[in-house]
Amino acid sequence: MTGTGPLAGVRVVELAGIGPAPFACMLLADLGADVIRLDRPGVPPLPVPMPPEADLLRRGRPSVVLDLKHPDGLATARRLVARADVLVEGYRPGVAERLGLGPDDCLAINPALVYGRMTGWGQDGPLAHAAGHDIGYVAITGALGAIGRAGGPPQVPVNLVGDFGGGALYLAVGVLAALLEARTSGRGQVVDAAIVDGTAHVSALVVGLVSSGLWSDRRGTNLLDTGAPFYDVYETSDGGWLAVGPLEQPFYAELLRLLGIEDAAPDRLDPSQWPALRARLAATFATRTRDEWTALLEGTDACVEPVLSYAEAPHHPHLAARGTYVEHHGVVQPAPAPRFSRTPGALSTPPPRASGVDTRRALEAWGIDDVEALLASGAAVEAAEAVEAADRP
Repeated sequence: MTGTGPLAGVRVVELAGIGPAPFACMLLADLGADVIRLDRPGVPPLPVPMPPEADLLRRGRPSVVLDLKHPDGLATARRLVARADVLVEGYRPGVAERLGLGPDDCLAINPALVYGRMTGWGQDGPLAHAAGHDIGYVAITGALGAIGRAGGPPQVPVNLVGDFGGGALYLAVGVLAALLEARTSGRGQVVDAAIVDGTAHVSALVVGLVSSGLWSDRRGTNLLDTGAPFYDVYETSDGGWLAVGPLEQPFYAELLRLLGIEDAAPDRLDPSQWPALRARLAATFATRTRDEWTALLEGTDACVEPVLSYAEAPHHPHLAARGTYVEHHGVVQPAPAPRFSRTPGALSTPPPRASGVDTRRALEAWGIDDVEALLASGAAVEAAEAVEAADRP
């Protein structure tokens, strides 16, 4: 299933997992790569029930069920590896090796293969084999401790900072960098993408400020962590919220002018006046609704935007004009990003209706010519609804 984006022609084998590795493969598929996802028999794609059409991390690529513990299933996976440019797996260290699909196994088959590994802790270190989730990974890097208000607990940033920011995106960048190098050298390599590493790396600006004494390690006391009253969120009269961020003096002056409080606002350059300034801004924003303030302030240099929910965001005029969210096969979802002038990415197929619904078609498209025998032996499994569809006249 080759797409039309900048990665058209790149073939990726995805050993199915959850979270950041599937997100990275979704991104590669959005950008045109031909990704084939190998699901395991009897293993649900998510640990919690979810309508298949809403499982967006599985969009853009077919689902093939192979029993990797069956000799013919493993042999088929290895044949796919021989045809691939990239393999992505998100197992704990050592699991892929025990299956017979570790880096040494796969690079022996395909020396130019880029082997992408996604874990929380990394392939080595004292915690490498421990269970974990996003919240723990970002906790030990310092990132979680920096998020929250002064005097309050750390605030959990969903799983966007670790799983997807420090994990999946670093995996994708690493895979693409290794793929580019392999095109020159003819040699593949292993990409060890760990959420702890990526989260630490994405924190470089703040870490530098801490090292130079320009950032306090006490959360909620700095310029960008709600410490400054001119970089914070404020509640409006209807219970809505505004994001206020005029860091530069001209933008701040414009905010005060539009609010009509130029002469009443305390000096922002004096941190001792910040509590009074915060109180003044809070009292002012509480006099109107979120939408009333948006109509007055949005689009100006005051740097004020409404805080929208995910349900509201697709309808924002700017996002609607850019097509940032689109409806695809009846589901509203983010469009591919980033954008390309000549080889744009595109949404292709929706998430599979069931694991294994594409087994026959996808294996044949990758040049596997004994699919019937694999299905008969149980080495490959086809979803019941796919069988029913094939039997219909």
